[in-house]
Order: sequence, then C-alpha cells, then structure tokens
Amino acid sequence: MEYTINLTWDGEAQVWIATSDDIPGLVLESGSFDALLERVRFAVPELLELNGTEKTPLNLFFVSKRHERIAL
Repeated sequence: MEYTINLTWDGEAQVWIATSDDIPGLVLESGSFDALLERVRFAVPELLELNGTEKTPLNLFFVSKRHERIAL
C-alpha cells in the first residue's frame, strides 16, 4: 500500500505539520522537518493498526510545502 503524507510549514507557529487523507487520525507537528519524518514513520503503523488496516509493507510518499514571503 502507498500512503501520501502532507508536510506543511506553519510559519506563524514555526512548526511543520504532518497530515494525510489516507490515514485517519494522522496529525503531528514538530519544529524540525527531520524529526517530523521520524515521528511519522513511527506513528503510521500504529494508526493503521488502530484503523483496522491489514498489515502489509508500507510505502510512504512525502509531499512537502513551504511558503515564505520575502521583501524586495
């Protein structure tokens, strides 16, 4: 199975947020992009098990988005 994980930067809160339309209940945040990836890797199997998903090898597809405004 392949699951898409959305990683979005919240500039106001200064954190990365992970969510997924494919994995109910996945909402994590961290000030570090790499730390968030690790948290997601540990949380996804647990959430899928809680949601009753069959245990199969997982492919996680990470999509990141960060928007910044700069002055010219």
